[in-house]
Amino acid sequence: MSELHKFLFDGLPVRGMIVRLTDAWQEILARRASNTATGPYPTPVAELLGEMTAAATLMQSNIKFNGALILQIFGDGPVKVAVAEAKPDLSLRATAKVIGDLPADARLPDMVNVNNKGRCAITLDPKDKMPGATPYQGVVPLFGDDGEKLGKLSDVLQHYMLQSEQLDTTLVLAADDKVAAGLLIQRLPVKGEGNLEGTSGTSNRDHNQGNEDQIGLNEDYNRISILASSLKREELLTLDIETILHRLFWEEKLLRFEPQAGPLGPHFACTCGRERVAQMIRGLGLEEAESILAERGDIEVGCDFCGKQYRFDAVDAAQIFRPPTDQIPGSPIVQ
Repeated sequence: MSELHKFLFDGLPVRGMIVRLTDAWQEILARRASNTATGPYPTPVAELLGEMTAAATLMQSNIKFNGALILQIFGDGPVKVAVAEAKPDLSLRATAKVIGDLPADARLPDMVNVNNKGRCAITLDPKDKMPGATPYQGVVPLFGDDGEKLGKLSDVLQHYMLQSEQLDTTLVLAADDKVAAGLLIQRLPVKGEGNLEGTSGTSNRDHNQGNEDQIGLNEDYNRISILASSLKREELLTLDIETILHRLFWEEKLLRFEPQAGPLGPHFACTCGRERVAQMIRGLGLEEAESILAERGDIEVGCDFCGKQYRFDAVDAAQIFRPPTDQIPGSPIVQ
């Protein structure tokens, strides 16, 4: 069962959390594998997407935000885009678009940053945003301060937290075909409670300056970061959470929160629906929709996240483009 554990280091300005996705991650992979048009993800892509899903879960759980956190990696390699989304109830979904073949040992630069043009974007999309409001988004390149390509997703996200939030952060991520897992250790903000969403009691300028002044200086965080970084990929994937925490921090006093698992823990869910697909078809325009109908007889759209297929015949399409006051019942066909 997928689970998330949060903890604090008693008396120290350091917090942590660890996530282990099993059934939720296996559901994402199974749905992709059952798609006859695409087949399963290549192994390197599945591992990247698993790390992204674990990271999105950790970041969503690290903030007080009523909306979706969307983590995207995109660039100029065979993987055109990879997306992981986590919502406040820890519902998760993820997908990637792959064009071309990948070697079995492909790394992050090989997949999305061949010419050093790859980017990582973190978007916070409020559930109840005001009309005209745009989601908050932060974007960073997939290279370091000296232009060197970053080889791991954890390096990219740690760099993002330093640049965008001025917070020391340590991430250990790993994924295979059974488990996607992650460990996050972070120095607590100097002022206020939050980061990413900017919900502190002071101005963002004061908030960021105070955090920036402390980068790399806290000895307690640095010690705990070294311990966390010693966790090996195989250990993160195969050991249970209690064993990992004991091995790493047995000399530290941890204040543990109630684990989140089962219905309240990380789980797969998709927000696609027939009405959303209808809106997308409406966005294509009547001429394009009629062209597809003339060629194929119907309009079939599959959800990249969950694999569900939606089919609209000529009657359904006509209804989509009718004025709202002149609607007729449509065909309920869903495959």
